[in-house]
Amino acid sequence: MPSTRTLSNLQQELIKLYSTDIKEEDLLHIKRYLASYFANKAIDEADVIWMQKGYTNDTMNQWLNEDKPAYGNETGD
Repeated sequence: MPSTRTLSNLQQELIKLYSTDIKEEDLLHIKRYLASYFANKAIDEADVIWMQKGYTNDTMNQWLNEDKPAYGNETGD
């Protein structure tokens, strides 16, 4: 028996938007706007965690310079 799901409010609004014929250029702008919006939300959340944990630029540099397998040899062999 197939399950029925209710569309979220975002899905409903997007269906309304996409039910009209819009120019490809406008569609591209909308896609970029949505991607930017959600990327900024993720960055804001990461900033909160960063501050809560007391991370600094030195923390990031340590992470970037941690020992890792040689390039092209991820198994360490």
